Amino acid sequence: MREKILRALKELESKEQCRFLFAAESGSRAWGFASPDSDYDVRAVYVEPESWYWDIAEKKRDTIEARMPGDLDISAWELRKTLRLFGACNPSLNEWLGSPVIYFADGAFFETLKGLLPGFFNPVRAGHHYLALAENAWKTLSADNAITLKKLFYAQRGLFCAMWSARFRTMPPTKFDDLLIPELLPDGILRLIRRLKVRKEQACEKESVALPGELYDFYTVQRASVLRDLAAVKFTPPGNTALNDLFRRCVTSRP
Repeated sequence: MREKILRALKELESKEQCRFLFAAESGSRAWGFASPDSDYDVRAVYVEPESWYWDIAEKKRDTIEARMPGDLDISAWELRKTLRLFGACNPSLNEWLGSPVIYFADGAFFETLKGLLPGFFNPVRAGHHYLALAENAWKTLSADNAITLKKLFYAQRGLFCAMWSARFRTMPPTKFDDLLIPELLPDGILRLIRRLKVRKEQACEKESVALPGELYDFYTVQRASVLRDLAAVKFTPPGNTALNDLFRRCVTSRP
């Protein structure tokens, strides 16, 4: 599958006349709890030819979307869009940089952006982002307290990432297993999550389970705690000098 993805990226480069700087797996395969029928969700960053940036047209395409056979979904962001979102602390983009499955990376771009991440990480923005993901997943809970394993793990991951952001004030790890630490989670929750994760890895995407009450109770208590902690955080974003420098280097460099 890796070779298929690399070929698809090369084909897109040729078709769209752009240059990829980075591509990684995202979603459940990057998080480490994919089901047997999970899609491959590839997320990438590309740069246009230098002349593209000197056109005064107000609206230009800044995203490439491609759905391909074999459950392959590719979504790529243009460089300027990417850096603007990075500067505003976009947790999804930050997760791509921490993905355990990197398909391609321009070394200078990748290492520079990863090195800038600690300074641009905003725990308040990230914490609220992850709580919203958890809340949206919980909304799928049925009247008889059934929920798909997929949504249950989306809810748990959202909560655990929010807890990490509020407590450590650093970007949470992309891999789900790296969130399962005793500093965040009590033994009973850890054991339950690990049992459910084994089941998730063997089940189809839409398989449902009866919601373990202790998980929702834990969510309710910890959500309130996270919100209190985030209210006390003061974040001052750095300037854009480093991002502007990276932008100019990527646009003017040649492969």
